[in-house]
Amino acid sequence: MSPPFVFPPTHSTVLPNPSTFFSPSLLSSPLPTNSFFQNFLINNGSTHEYFHPYLVKPTNVSLSLSYPAFFFSSALIYQLFLPDLTISSKTTPSSSPHVVTSFSDLGVTLDIPSSNLRFFLVKGSPFVTASVLKPTSISISTVHSILAFSSGDSLTKHTLRLDNNQTWILYTSSPVKFRRGGAQSEIRSDSGFSGVVRIAALPDSSSGNPMYEEEMLDRYRNCYPVSGDADLKDPFRVVYKFQKKRSGDLLMLAHPLHLKLLSANHNRDVTVLEDFKYRSIDGELVGVVGDSWVLQANPIPVSWTSKNRIKQDSYKEIASALSKDVNDLNSSAIGTTSSYFYGKRIARAARLALIAEEVSFPDVVPKVTNFLKEAIEPWLYGTFQGNGFLYEQSWKGLVTQQGSTSSTADFGFGIYNDHHFHLGYFIYAIAVLAKIDPNWGQKHKPQAYSLVQDFMNLGTTKNPNYPRVRCFDFYKLHSWAAGLTEFVDGRNQESTSEAVNAYYSAALMGLAYGDSSLVSTGSTLAAMEILAAQTWWHVEEEEGKKIYEESFVKENRIVGVLWNNKRDSALWWASAECRECRLLIQVLPLLPITETLFSDVGYVKELVEWTVGSGEKEKDVEDGYKGFIYAMEGVYDRESALKKIRKLEGFDDGNSMSNLLCWQVTYYLLACPEAMVWNSFPIKTRPLPVSTGISFSFSEEEEEAPLKG
Repeated sequence: MSPPFVFPPTHSTVLPNPSTFFSPSLLSSPLPTNSFFQNFLINNGSTHEYFHPYLVKPTNVSLSLSYPAFFFSSALIYQLFLPDLTISSKTTPSSSPHVVTSFSDLGVTLDIPSSNLRFFLVKGSPFVTASVLKPTSISISTVHSILAFSSGDSLTKHTLRLDNNQTWILYTSSPVKFRRGGAQSEIRSDSGFSGVVRIAALPDSSSGNPMYEEEMLDRYRNCYPVSGDADLKDPFRVVYKFQKKRSGDLLMLAHPLHLKLLSANHNRDVTVLEDFKYRSIDGELVGVVGDSWVLQANPIPVSWTSKNRIKQDSYKEIASALSKDVNDLNSSAIGTTSSYFYGKRIARAARLALIAEEVSFPDVVPKVTNFLKEAIEPWLYGTFQGNGFLYEQSWKGLVTQQGSTSSTADFGFGIYNDHHFHLGYFIYAIAVLAKIDPNWGQKHKPQAYSLVQDFMNLGTTKNPNYPRVRCFDFYKLHSWAAGLTEFVDGRNQESTSEAVNAYYSAALMGLAYGDSSLVSTGSTLAAMEILAAQTWWHVEEEEGKKIYEESFVKENRIVGVLWNNKRDSALWWASAECRECRLLIQVLPLLPITETLFSDVGYVKELVEWTVGSGEKEKDVEDGYKGFIYAMEGVYDRESALKKIRKLEGFDDGNSMSNLLCWQVTYYLLACPEAMVWNSFPIKTRPLPVSTGISFSFSEEEEEAPLKG
């Protein structure tokens, strides 16, 4: 087997030095660039991250915890960090930084050498667990006043009641005698302690029994997680396997999407504690007992075209639009060196070829094929003038030529921002071209797979040049796009639809190359991304679906930028008042998979009506934006949308008249419910039973003969 393809190497002048915060043993391996603990690795590493349910902030001598309070308005929801508890030790102050000694899909191990402390930070643990590596006097301090402090008879359980109405419990693996410090905000151990300390905030009682939560913490105090892995072996299924220490059962916390996926009757090994809850910006976190979770989604259709075939009476109109759209293609006149905008243009062209196949109009395919070859190949061989993909060797991954010397070029691609967005467009175009011309596909397969594995590598045994699944957060079950930038609210993602496109396009590449593993992984991640978008980006009014506070829900139907620790109605590039901007960025690119992303016809209607208001605003909206509004309107009123689309004179650079017409005449699934014969994803207007098993095979398109010009 030949080694994986590597793009030409480069030295970036804008990336931080990873050796500052990583253990030397980790530096030879690819490193995470969009992880849930990324703030710990940037600048001085002391900006907090959200670990559900706590915000965690390290320094070179201590670690602070916050059980955050909410602040919300009609425009924002965020959680405020206050150092409710800080754990440190009575050691000589040191300038040596904290060190990441290991990391996994769901956790990170953080050492503070100067304090002899090692923290096992695992997402969703109601406890923060510290190992005191050698006998050390421990200090627990707070920015609040300690109203009451007590220790149990065994001196292994210690309770602090603070003046902000919080109660925190400390569990120690052996007896420790604490005493008040010099201030009303500190306790210290009398003598050196080594062993395990577990710290938990007592959640607000939701059980009706104020003692219940404390009883649960007492019961599950012993067993603790040190890391967690997410297995993607089976299609549409993610399996968590937590590595734990000490005897007993493991207590963790599940967010609302976890609970939906856990309910698929695959989880005989876990118990849900419905009355054990912590508050969170992501919705209530509910206790789950068990160290192996099976998260099962219903299968989603991944195919080149909509399953609802275009009727012949629409062929003529679409073919006419194709003639114009294809005649306008000119690879030498793409007009941009931006990896993002260039990718949108080539993906738009590739979509035209698939539409041509559907409407039996092969005459235009050779021109599309030639356009794609001329446009794509220079990026694969480093001959594109003004930009191109290069391999950066410190964090290990792709950057662009422009991004290697500028942190803002290509929207931050050179600092690992938006990789799945940009590369998703390239991969879509390459997948289509490999379908059209299998010989071309085989010739360029190494480069194609390198692009996919930059953000979707399942591990160094697959490709040692890239980290594991660069952008996807296995706890949240969606991607982040922020890269190596320090943000007070952690990672963020704006466009869920472009994230879906990335994994969908990877699955299509798997179809083009007959790679069932790539089809499975891409389909699974696309399914999870869709469910996450529907859970946290699509703002629901209906009771039982509503996650956010009423004032935010009243004014918003879709989130602009979703942060780990914040929900923002504004976009990076537009204000919250530009509602058509928010709709566009959460819909583009318009593809068959968009049918599944927006499968709730009631929600889509609310979204469109919220976007255009009374209709007067629509007059001032640019045609490029209108195309996506009308596409969504066509979900519930196809004839009205078609009339409006036919009058458009301009289009987003990733969209076309051909694509809009194709969308409207194929996506009648929800507008005509009797046509719903294929979509096995949960449709809110006609609920389907949860799947209790999966059989996986290629879609029918894979068995078709390749498209010929």
